Amino acid sequence: MLFGCLGYIKAQHSVRIDATVHPDLRTVKVSQQIEYTNTLEQPLEQIRLLNWIAAYRNEVTSLAKRKIEDREKALYFAGGEKLGYLSELLVEGTPLEIDLNEERLDIPLQTSLSPGARTTLSLSYTLTLPSAEFTGYGYTEHGAHLKYFFLTPDAFFSPEERAATDNYSRTYKDTEETQSGGAAWDITLELPAGFVAESNLVRSGERFQGLLREDPEIIIGHGPFTTLSVETGKGPTDVVFSYPLPTEELSTLSMLAPIHLNFVANRLGLYSPKLLISEKFRKKEEFFGNDDIKFWKFKFQMFSDSEKTDMDYFSILSKKVINQGLITEKAPNHWLKNGLKTYLEMQYLKTYYPKAGLIGDLPQQASIFGIRPLKYLTVSRLKLTERYGLAYQYIMNQNLDQKIATPFPVLSNFNDMAISHFQMGSLFNYIAEKMGPETFELYVRSYLKDHSLEKIDAGDFLDRLSIASQYSSDFLQTHLFEENRLNFNLKKYRKTDEGYLVKIFKNTEYGIPLKITSEDSEGKTSAFWYDTHDGRHSGEYLIPKEDVRKIQLNDGYLFPESNYRDNYLYTKGLFSNTKKIRLKLLKDIPDPEYNEIYISPKLNFNAYDKVQLGMTLQNKSLFEQNFLYSISPYYSTGPGKFTGSASASYAFRPVDAFFRTLQIGASGSTFHYDKDLTYKKLSLSSSLNFSKVLRSEINRSLYFSYSHFEKDLTPEMVQNNEYDKYGLWNLGYGYVDSKMIHEISFGANYQMMHDFQKLSVEGSYRYEYAENKKIALRLFAGTFFKNNTRNDLFDFGVSRVSNYAFSYNLLGQSATEGILSQQYVPAEGGFKSHVGSSVDKWIVSTNLDAHVWKMFNIYADAGVFQNRDTRAAFIWDSGVKLKLIPDFLEIYFPVQSSLGFEPSLDDYSKRIRYTLNLNFGALINHFRRGWF
Repeated sequence: MLFGCLGYIKAQHSVRIDATVHPDLRTVKVSQQIEYTNTLEQPLEQIRLLNWIAAYRNEVTSLAKRKIEDREKALYFAGGEKLGYLSELLVEGTPLEIDLNEERLDIPLQTSLSPGARTTLSLSYTLTLPSAEFTGYGYTEHGAHLKYFFLTPDAFFSPEERAATDNYSRTYKDTEETQSGGAAWDITLELPAGFVAESNLVRSGERFQGLLREDPEIIIGHGPFTTLSVETGKGPTDVVFSYPLPTEELSTLSMLAPIHLNFVANRLGLYSPKLLISEKFRKKEEFFGNDDIKFWKFKFQMFSDSEKTDMDYFSILSKKVINQGLITEKAPNHWLKNGLKTYLEMQYLKTYYPKAGLIGDLPQQASIFGIRPLKYLTVSRLKLTERYGLAYQYIMNQNLDQKIATPFPVLSNFNDMAISHFQMGSLFNYIAEKMGPETFELYVRSYLKDHSLEKIDAGDFLDRLSIASQYSSDFLQTHLFEENRLNFNLKKYRKTDEGYLVKIFKNTEYGIPLKITSEDSEGKTSAFWYDTHDGRHSGEYLIPKEDVRKIQLNDGYLFPESNYRDNYLYTKGLFSNTKKIRLKLLKDIPDPEYNEIYISPKLNFNAYDKVQLGMTLQNKSLFEQNFLYSISPYYSTGPGKFTGSASASYAFRPVDAFFRTLQIGASGSTFHYDKDLTYKKLSLSSSLNFSKVLRSEINRSLYFSYSHFEKDLTPEMVQNNEYDKYGLWNLGYGYVDSKMIHEISFGANYQMMHDFQKLSVEGSYRYEYAENKKIALRLFAGTFFKNNTRNDLFDFGVSRVSNYAFSYNLLGQSATEGILSQQYVPAEGGFKSHVGSSVDKWIVSTNLDAHVWKMFNIYADAGVFQNRDTRAAFIWDSGVKLKLIPDFLEIYFPVQSSLGFEPSLDDYSKRIRYTLNLNFGALINHFRRGWF
């Protein structure tokens, strides 16, 4: 009661709710009183209430669109019985003429509310809860989870502040935005028989009361809820779990929870008398990257069950305490809570897991015939604490990172982890190491205590941190608002009487502190911190040591840099600073001190080379690199000859440019395209991938290439004047929007050589009209501006493409009969039936594909084409498609076409077509959607 009363005294607003939950668990009748204080410096004519349950009303809300971006479509296809909404709203007993489908309701006041004055609103309304399958909040078969459903004052409402941020921050998107932080709550629930409730508010009989810096959360179920009573140095805490805990996990947690909560209290001074942990929160905040590796019937544990429980629940409980300990506006300042949480996590790992590896015990567990291959990888030698810098390095190398201060609603899901959590936590840790962790944590404790019931001003937090750190953290004021490619370059050293004088260059105007670590001949290390001056220049820094074997900057991926390969120097050995070559069999995280070559065995097949045995030597690691090369020699068992391919490319990835990647490359290959006939292909190419909004699925690109071909010909081919040498110029544009529900793509290609010039355009649209049921439409048009070719090699294909550029993955390049000739490529005319061969003038075609039942689709193709010296002709076909692996392995059964009823024709089995797409890169990109 005392806690509740203190809350009412200090809170800006107070909310009193009497709610009746109907037996269907979906309908909630609410009677509510809001005591509202005008915290602005100007009178208010209206009060803004957040009506976030309206986000569940249909498929076009901000929430539904956000879920589609995350590849979740349950809300989009939900029926009316699963949706949520507000109804029967009365204010002071009177209905208002306002739209209850809006997520922000402006309630007019009868008289103007002066600054600092209070007023009381009396409301009554009915909530129809949505299904919890959409966000985890709503009704289930066995209970309900209430959060963001009651009408509450907008804690961050200010006409000036909201003018710039209304568009992205104050509609519900399931991003755990604070709705009404700093309010005092008093909630009474009348529940159906057999149900009980728990809340993050303190229970007092049938009431839940208290002051919250986050939003109230109530979970209704049959109970009982598991509760751990934990004693901390600041007082008792009840940790309530809304989901069942296995006995062994509960036993482990009963020992760990006091350690976790005391660690947070001692470091940041935060304490909560009650923590409610829901299953939704657990899944979102679990420790990332400690899960077991499961493959088929095999299971490998990186960490023991008790270690996973320890890491998971420290991550969960620390984030929960931080959420309940300070008030922030998540949209602009997400990095503050996330960064502090990651900082705590890093300190916990340093304390209790100082020697733990990035992949735990996996190098010892993963064994093949007694050999443990992972032991030889760089990833097995990295520490668990180095994962934070590595995550930033991974996303930065792809030029997909975002500014730390990017508003949270437009932050990609992977950047939520890599940037908002890991990079910001790394920066806090960096400053803490420079200041000393005790000094840094003393500052944070003091600041949070002084602002315990206020919305945290993130700018003020950084300003005061700058002063506390003697301006070592001053660079954060700008660093957070820019995409950065910061780099320290350890250029050289010289020995002096005092020690080693090290020359270091930085590529930024900001003065950023740096850490220099020296290692002696016995492996002992010493660390030295220095502040740097503003401006891009070199500085000299002294290491006061006599015996130094190695000098390193920011060791252990301490600072999020763009390049770690120039962060070390050896002082002994003539070639000690030369990048050594290292051969590896498995893809790995790159070691900055080596030039690594990855060797992997290869096994391929086509009709003419038969089985191809070979290997690939390349420098492509698990991280993207600017310069890439690949050499793949093969022995073709069919002709008994050597074949293969090679390529090299360089990518430019500038920051804040209109393009994300500009790649220039060269490649060459030689294989067989017919029995005992080889081809050689040499290419020069460039591609430009335009910059994109990272939460968008839209990708745009330009490409340009020149390819030279040489082919072996038989005497008969020579007599028929076939092409043995030719060069192709290509210029193209591609647009792909691969979002769910509506997938759109468009491409245009201009191709020429001395004998022809042609242009083709292609567009496709795939619409998911019901859950897991799609209809796809493709349009293709192509025309020759010039065509003096000697045969049909370069013609547009109708039902079969001519692979003259050797760009399609055909098992039988020149096959005209047999199973290999039935391979289908969805390109050019795109017909499945053999209703035409090739077109040397112009063609327009359309392809329709629609889902019918389970793995079966129906298709139909139609088109018009004209060859030289002939009249235009109309063709069509239709049939059934069997999707064994959608977009990768599909079989087409023709039914009716311009040829007639095809099952009644001769050799029907030869008319069946199939697609076989072995593009595993496309498969990986498919699963990456929704992350970045």
